[in-house]
This record gives sequence, C-alpha cells and structure tokens, in this order.
Amino acid sequence: MIKAVLFDLDGTLVDTAPDLSLALNRLLEEQGRSQLPLQTTRPWTSSGARGMLKVGFGIDPDHPDFERLRIRFLDLYETGLCIESKLFPGMDDLLRSLEDRGLPWGVVTNKSQRFTVPLIDALGLATHAACVVSGDTTAHPKPHPMPLLYAAEQIRIAPASCLYVGDDLRDVQSARAAGMPVIAAAFGYLGEGGKPSEWGADGVIAAPMETLNYVGKPPSM
Repeated sequence: MIKAVLFDLDGTLVDTAPDLSLALNRLLEEQGRSQLPLQTTRPWTSSGARGMLKVGFGIDPDHPDFERLRIRFLDLYETGLCIESKLFPGMDDLLRSLEDRGLPWGVVTNKSQRFTVPLIDALGLATHAACVVSGDTTAHPKPHPMPLLYAAEQIRIAPASCLYVGDDLRDVQSARAAGMPVIAAAFGYLGEGGKPSEWGADGVIAAPMETLNYVGKPPSM
C-alpha cells in the first residue's frame, strides 16, 4: 500500500530546463561562445551544472576550467531561478489528487538547497510539500539511498510504502537501494541513462496523472 509519493525535482516535478539553459547561454556569451537552443541543452538538465558545462563547453569535472565555470554558471542561475520554470503539464492536478486522497508528497532532488528552497517557494509549493530533501541535505546524493531514506524518515512512512517518481537512471538506482517502489517519468529529461524502460523501474509513465495508477484507488465517498 502506497502511503506517500516522493518526486525528483528537475525533469519530474518541475520543468526547469528553460532557466538552466538561460544561465548557460549567459555564460557562453560571457565566454565569447555561441548560444545553444533549448532542444540541445534540455536532455542534459538532470545532470545539473556538470551536464550544462558538458553540453556547452564539452568539458568534464577534471578539466582545469571546470570549477571556475561551474561557480559562475551557478551564480548566474541563482539570479533567475524561476523565470520560466513551471510544473509539468498535469502535475498540478496530480498533486491536488494526492492531497485529496490524504497522501503526503515530497521532493528528493540532487539540486543544492541554495536553489531548491527558493524555487519550491517561488512555485508556491513550500506549504504543500511534506518534505524537501536537497542534494546537500544528507552526506550522499542520489544514486545513494540516503536521501530517500531520510525523506521517508522525515514523513514517518516506511520506504516500502513510499513511491518515488524520477526521470533519471540515478533515481531508479537510489530507490532500489532504499527498498522503495519507483516509476520512471518518460516525460522528463531522461539524462544520459538511455531508455527509461530499461532502468528496472516498477513502471514508466508518459504523463503525471498516470502516477495514480500506482497508488491505488481513491477512498470511497
């Protein structure tokens, strides 16, 4: 019996790709490079700054310029966290449906608290989320199970009774390690992990409201 639903943030709960792409393009412009279209940067969004710098500059964390560019990218992003970011279509209806059923929902993301909390607040979700776990809330980010286990502890519901929804292979790996049921959001960014049908999730959804197929029937009136 599912008693709570936890969501990844970028690419699952919220479409943050436009604002992350905007920050990258501002950085590219500063560095004298050509800007990139959203369709090019979008698939890399779930990998955060590492993904943005990879697609924008073709560099990895071991590159000598990586840290300097990462810091500047994050500073630029912080100035425009919620210009175009918004809930995915149908997500608002899903959250209301969960609340109507008395099912708490929360957020477990690898995004730093520095960005997570202001974004959640700007979207008007802060008073609705039962928990918000950021990438630096615990000692290890996903795919380690610790963030999901911490979230379950915060809402006082056993991991096996929490459903996790994510759009990246790391989300499935984290949930599996935490003993938590998990479904893959095929409407998200999907990262570098290939096809969500191959991640070993308990299901794959094409739209947010399909999540309700995994939480049982609504209570009788």
